[in-house]
Amino acid sequence: MKRFRRHAHESQRDRLKQELFQFSKTVEHGFPHQPSALGYSPSLRLLAIGTRSGAIKLYGAPGVEFIGLHEENAAVTRVHFMPHQVELVTLLDDNSLHMWTLRGHNGLSELLEIGRFTLTGPPGAPPSVTRVTAVLAHSSGELLLLGTEGGHVFIVEVPGFRELEQRNISLDQVASSVPEDYIGRRNLEHVEALQESPVDPSQVVIGYGRGLMVVWDLEKHCALQHIPATQQLESVWWTEDGSYILSSHSDGSYCRWMVGREDMNEDDEEKSDIPYGHFPCKAISKIVQLPTKEGPPFLLFSGGMPRASYGDRHCITVIHNKTHVALDFTSRIIDFFVIRDGLEHTGDPSVLVVLVEEELVVIDLQTEGWPVIQTPYLVPLHSSAITCSHHVSAIPLKLWERVLAAGQLQNTHYSKKLWPITGGKNLAPDPPQRDLLLTGHEDGTVRFWDASGVCLYPMYKLSTAGVFHTDADPNDNMNQGSEGEWPPFRKVGCFDPYSDDPRLGIQKIHLCKYSGYLAVAGTAGQILVLELNDEAAEQIVEAKVVDLLQGQEGFRWKGHTQLDVRAEPVSFPAGFQPFTLVQCQPPAVVTALTLHSEWKLVAFGTSHGFGLYDYQQKNNVLVKCTLNPSDQLAMEGPLSRVKSIKKSLRQSFRRIRRSRVSLRKHHTNNAAKVAAQQSLTASFILVVFLRSHYSLSSLDQLQEANARLEAELAEMELAPVQRKIEARSSDDSFTGLVRTLYFADTFLSDGSHNTPSLWAGTNGGAVFAYMLRLPSVEHRADEPVTAQPAKEIQLMHRAPIVGIMVMDGHGAPLPEPLEVAHDLARSPDMQGSHHLLVISEEQFKVFTLPKVSAKMKLKLTAMDGSRVRRVGVAWFGSSRTLDYSESDLVILTNQGDIHVISLPHIKMQVHYSCIRREDVSGIASCVFTKHGQGFYLISPSEFERFSLSTRHLVEPRCLVEAPLHSDSNQDCPGGASSSLRQRLSSGEAESAARRVMEHALLNDEKVLQEIQKSLEGDQTSFLENNVKNAVA
Repeated sequence: MKRFRRHAHESQRDRLKQELFQFSKTVEHGFPHQPSALGYSPSLRLLAIGTRSGAIKLYGAPGVEFIGLHEENAAVTRVHFMPHQVELVTLLDDNSLHMWTLRGHNGLSELLEIGRFTLTGPPGAPPSVTRVTAVLAHSSGELLLLGTEGGHVFIVEVPGFRELEQRNISLDQVASSVPEDYIGRRNLEHVEALQESPVDPSQVVIGYGRGLMVVWDLEKHCALQHIPATQQLESVWWTEDGSYILSSHSDGSYCRWMVGREDMNEDDEEKSDIPYGHFPCKAISKIVQLPTKEGPPFLLFSGGMPRASYGDRHCITVIHNKTHVALDFTSRIIDFFVIRDGLEHTGDPSVLVVLVEEELVVIDLQTEGWPVIQTPYLVPLHSSAITCSHHVSAIPLKLWERVLAAGQLQNTHYSKKLWPITGGKNLAPDPPQRDLLLTGHEDGTVRFWDASGVCLYPMYKLSTAGVFHTDADPNDNMNQGSEGEWPPFRKVGCFDPYSDDPRLGIQKIHLCKYSGYLAVAGTAGQILVLELNDEAAEQIVEAKVVDLLQGQEGFRWKGHTQLDVRAEPVSFPAGFQPFTLVQCQPPAVVTALTLHSEWKLVAFGTSHGFGLYDYQQKNNVLVKCTLNPSDQLAMEGPLSRVKSIKKSLRQSFRRIRRSRVSLRKHHTNNAAKVAAQQSLTASFILVVFLRSHYSLSSLDQLQEANARLEAELAEMELAPVQRKIEARSSDDSFTGLVRTLYFADTFLSDGSHNTPSLWAGTNGGAVFAYMLRLPSVEHRADEPVTAQPAKEIQLMHRAPIVGIMVMDGHGAPLPEPLEVAHDLARSPDMQGSHHLLVISEEQFKVFTLPKVSAKMKLKLTAMDGSRVRRVGVAWFGSSRTLDYSESDLVILTNQGDIHVISLPHIKMQVHYSCIRREDVSGIASCVFTKHGQGFYLISPSEFERFSLSTRHLVEPRCLVEAPLHSDSNQDCPGGASSSLRQRLSSGEAESAARRVMEHALLNDEKVLQEIQKSLEGDQTSFLENNVKNAVA
């Protein structure tokens, strides 16, 4: 009966797991890593970005996002939307073409690959014949023109990717019509550019690498005009009225050629210009000219800078009327396009969109000064390298509005124009709560992001560099060029990977969402406590030095020096403003940080020890040195982290020797086990004797005994399916490094009086507990806070402590500071006994309080060899009913696996593979949320968001509908594209129309449903008629 009851309980728990847990990767936040291609659909108002890893990403209105991945691990070199359709074509650097579509399914759109194609030349032809170098998506929406390295132009029918061989334009056909004197001097080389006439779709211009341009008639299948240019061709542009063709060249020049004249000589160009002087210039890689209803046209081109002086600049020049600006970008330009006014995208130029290697920049061309438009997505998270992150769930509305208001004051230089890329509909429900993601950066900034929904929107940026003296000149204005400078540079973009001082880097962040207090800690041992102020202020930041070595002799810090704090008053804008500073000595990286805003205390730790600071009275409360005498590496600092080869080899040989000893022990007989038991008893007596006769300050003998005891215990308890956890040597490096700090109001002295406490865990498996005495509220500003040591635990396997948590009498984790006061959590149970959960890299161990006796444990490393890297507590709610929820432990291992462990019984529930084990930076960057979600870096510029919860899920839910379009609405007059289609053979036209119609029908879910209903209706009427005939 008991076994049956247990099986029934397990099956019930299995059903509950399905209602609580579900793993999915939901959305990628940030800027795509290594972008390589850009595309835009004016009719869909969608932006497409291809990457070197083979990803294709589509963006529309905020929240409208699609991601596709090519099976081939090849870079995307071209992206082209088919005009007035929901299809797009991508070209990879392996010369394959891929067709993608946005297909409707269950009321939502999804990006699907529906075809792939590779050009095949005649037998024996070299690969250059079919190597695609230029792509033109014809305005008819039915043809692709593919220029190749061999100089040929292939015409392919889409969406079926059928090559129209009889319509191909071979190099021989073009060469035969070119004047002999031109051909005799040059080869035509590859097809560099293809451009369709804006007034007659039957005409295209083919630009060859050597400079020759040929206007070709697709209907008559002949050349109409030859334009001989003398310089290497880079790009062509056909003006909107069809009268001129612009060509840009490798020498930094561009030329204007009249269309419709007879064949011209090389000296007959209408206008040739080198915009930036007669010295050698870099190539103009792309040129665009767009008309305006009133006034001169806009001329835009990329490149063309003087090679010697500004060859390293990444510029796009915009010329309009008397305004001439060289927009200087922060990284290499991939591509750009211009969005125009009007439903048909034929009005005045409105917005310039530029994709550079590290960010997307959008510039308002209709506002004076051409300001930048702030992007609601695709923000470069890595504008300065991310060094840490911190997530805060369920932000109160008041704090949210104050942070947002402070951020808006920082954005006054942005354009007021609305975001211009508005394609698709965002059908995702409104976020149930307001969530913040805080990222610390190498330049000493902390950025606040709205992480509530699909878009990771920038809210506010805090800079800590102003508190210190740095090499940066505050009067240095990089955004504007000097008066009269030529070229007229203007710096645009926010990507700036260079830090003035690496010591400014932010390493730890802790925000209290109820009080508005923020603590940030940096690379040089600096801890800043800040409070939110709605007004700008000027104040002196007081610095307090904390000596973590406590006067120990024989140690010499070899790392970087501390930052110099400004002694004069510093002006701070509205937002978070620092009011106190703690400087650790030695100035090592801060490795642990926690803030208790109700007690007005902040705790911090480094590789040398930990301290407790009262930021209300601005006094030190506690300093504890955890440095081991053998931890010489802890004195070298992060900027000189070079391990001694001798020490490394010595440690390796010790591990080998220990493993051999353990193997010999594993094969001993029963008599040896009895002897081991006797030795174990003797060791236990020795430990008791040492604990009763030695003070806490002299722990060497105690640690040795503990290590020996743990080794023998582990050997005795070794299960057949488990791998032994080897006890680590006390002289391993960084054993004194503080990994975690934790505040708790719990029972330390006895089981009837709870008291505030501070807990600290180190890299050497030690846990220190201190009892805190807080004055009453009336005397809090006058009487000092005191701390006295209460407990000390040394884990025998000496694995690093990565988490500490106290559970109340109901087995629930203690609430956050001020959470109960704001009625957002129930008061902890103080009647039952509390339990302490210590999480090391290798196991989870529960102790009873206040006696600190072991109650239960769960081994992780012993089972699969993995180690805990990240830990958090998350709340999970049932997807079936709103009445059931539970809090569980969520951990990430060094294998990239995520485990969910139940509380308070410490039992494995589910586990999922999340991150590749080789992705060390991704594992190190992972952060969990309070509601079963998480973020980790998949590249320096992108966060991957994942969810473990069935109830809380943030993912794109969007719909893109095909644009309404008819021949009368086309840009070209007279239905020229329809006449082009009529020139196809009747069989080809019918098959093309049939394939396009089938493709359109099969991609429209509503049409399919209507067809199904009509078929069912026809079948019913047919049966009814048969029945009537039979009765008659």
